[in-house]
Amino acid sequence: MSINFSPELLTDDLVAAGHIIPVGVQGIFGRGPVFEDVLRRFDDYVTRVAADDKAVKMSFPPCLDRQVLEQSEFLDSFPQLAGTIFSFTGNEAQHKELSEAVHEGRPWTHLQTMTAVCLTPAACYPVYPSFSGTLAAEGRLVDMQNWVFRNEPSSEPTRMQSFRVREFVRAGSPEMVIAWRNVWLQRGLDILLSLGLPARSEVASDPFFGRGGRMLAANQREQQLKFEVVVPVISQEKPTAVCSFNYHQDHFGKLFGIHTAGGDVAHTACLGFGLERIVMALFKTHGMDTADWPHAVRALLWS
Repeated sequence: MSINFSPELLTDDLVAAGHIIPVGVQGIFGRGPVFEDVLRRFDDYVTRVAADDKAVKMSFPPCLDRQVLEQSEFLDSFPQLAGTIFSFTGNEAQHKELSEAVHEGRPWTHLQTMTAVCLTPAACYPVYPSFSGTLAAEGRLVDMQNWVFRNEPSSEPTRMQSFRVREFVRAGSPEMVIAWRNVWLQRGLDILLSLGLPARSEVASDPFFGRGGRMLAANQREQQLKFEVVVPVISQEKPTAVCSFNYHQDHFGKLFGIHTAGGDVAHTACLGFGLERIVMALFKTHGMDTADWPHAVRALLWS
């Protein structure tokens, strides 16, 4: 089957099928019932594959202690992506000024104050403070599904400002963490290939900010600290990353005081499945009607 690729075509097809619901802001949209059903079924499939790992399940809200964002050094590398939360804390006179400004179409943000929370920029960030101290001999393994915010509005349906990530985070010695990362790099690829997606893995880098960021990205690629599994969704020449693997070395171990049972600074790594992107990849590859999807794919997701 020949497949035509473009962001506009995918958006039109998803909207026409009722899978996504435009709301007037780029990178933000509603999800229809079939979209949500496929997302949940894929998430359940990952759960079955990961069952023997016995990861500790955690759940966090889509907002984060601002001090954790600051301590993580996210703003040093990705200031363009962060989303801070402001709220009104003024008196009655200031409220009157704010209300009048809103109704008259004048600026009003100067009447708001930064709060103690921000939007979660990466699914793994809430968990690192809970690792602080000395880990058990076997380290830690956590399993989460979190909402993530990235300030990068775009007309591309795969580039969302708010989306969900199924995340696993491993902490322990370098040997433990690298071995776990390597196992899941193959697992993640196998999961996507089993669903009939033309997936492949490649070395990647994060979107570090500015001139210095280009050097950081080059170092990340050279040391192979980040891998992505990519699938053609909006372009065949530039496939979309639907799964990513980051090896942080001792970065978070140092920042949050995480140590191995032997007293060394712990290393960490994370694996994230971009759930909305994977659902879009399935629709793009197999068609907008799930009843027409290949039997082998339906057997895995509707088992």
